[in-house]
Amino acid sequence: MSGNNYPKRRDRRIRVSPKTPKYTRWLITVAVLIWAAAGWFIATHFMDGPSNAKPAEEQKELTLEEQADRIVASMTAKEKVGQMVMAGIHGTEINGDSRYLIETYHFGGVCLFDRNMQSREQVKELISDLQSFAKQKQTGSLPLFVAVDEEGGLVSRMKDKLPPPKSQEALGATGEPVNAEKSAKKIGKELKEMGFNINFAPVADVGSGDGRSFSKDPEVVTKFVNAAGKGYRDAGILYTLKHFPGIGRGKVDSHNDGSKINAGKETLMQTDMRPFQSMIQSSYAKTEGDNSSLPGAAVPAPFFIMVSHLTYPSLDAENPASLSSAVQTDILRGQLGWNGIIVTDDLEMGAVAKHYGFRELGVRAVQAGADIVLICHEYEHAEAVADGLNEAVANGTISEERLNESVKRIVMAKLYYLQNAEKGM
Repeated sequence: MSGNNYPKRRDRRIRVSPKTPKYTRWLITVAVLIWAAAGWFIATHFMDGPSNAKPAEEQKELTLEEQADRIVASMTAKEKVGQMVMAGIHGTEINGDSRYLIETYHFGGVCLFDRNMQSREQVKELISDLQSFAKQKQTGSLPLFVAVDEEGGLVSRMKDKLPPPKSQEALGATGEPVNAEKSAKKIGKELKEMGFNINFAPVADVGSGDGRSFSKDPEVVTKFVNAAGKGYRDAGILYTLKHFPGIGRGKVDSHNDGSKINAGKETLMQTDMRPFQSMIQSSYAKTEGDNSSLPGAAVPAPFFIMVSHLTYPSLDAENPASLSSAVQTDILRGQLGWNGIIVTDDLEMGAVAKHYGFRELGVRAVQAGADIVLICHEYEHAEAVADGLNEAVANGTISEERLNESVKRIVMAKLYYLQNAEKGM
């Protein structure tokens, strides 16, 4: 059939003839306008479809706890386990191994050592690359905890590029806690500038005798630890009290093997645990926040507590503190009221690594109450710890409730202090 013979489509437009009376044309115009307005009203109020209006529950600004709950609920079990593992990495730049730990195991934190640090600029670039990769791969775009041991004295990193701070013993000898505050603030600012968000300091042990303690007097240690905490908070960086319930009485270096602290419970509570107890009871460990982006949030404590690998028979006759529910759950959380993050000392230390397998170590630490397990050196050990935890979650040895408890603490701290770092501490 020729194209010229197709029937023409009827034109359905309303046409107003010039011959139509003016009054009639006015009525038609009004009718068209009313019809258009009615159609718009029906479409925007009664019909399903795209809308700029948000549901009431989305219009309400979520509290910190609600944000954390939402993120935790969206995670797989493996992602949750990953948030509870902090590992050491190798190399001075991001590489396939570190990417693998973050992407496959979902590790939520890394700890850097001299092997990773050549210069301020190189460290800053390494941490930036690690954080960028993690935010692409982690649920909720959560940043990594990036930690370092910068106590001062012998325990200092990159000494050729960063003049080592005075030891805690030297600061304590001045008799002026403000010196600990100034030192911590300086250390904190330098670390934060490079991208670190946690320092594994100050040491809160009483009388260790190796330059790492402020004093042999628990009251002096308490004052200096409090002052150092203020310095770190002013610098805007998280910090860590270590090594609960105190290793000042230890006779064997836990890097090499375990040992027992034979003091009675009351003695430990009144001396060795005194600095920890004071910090837990302080206002900045239990305060209400007014951060506008996190309304009504109970502010997470700005520090972690690291548990030691030594054994305290008066507290638990069988297990080192890092694997003891009596120490972590009953005393630290129950008696002292600590609801912040508990991190283990390095699980590769001889005190525990010589006596337990890595797949078992992580499970026992979490069962005891730890939120984060620390593995500082070998990838295969970090993977074994994570594999053991994943298996324990899968077979019910570690309950989902227990898992969520720790992950929520971690996520809340990351949301408040890391994603909102510009708000200060």
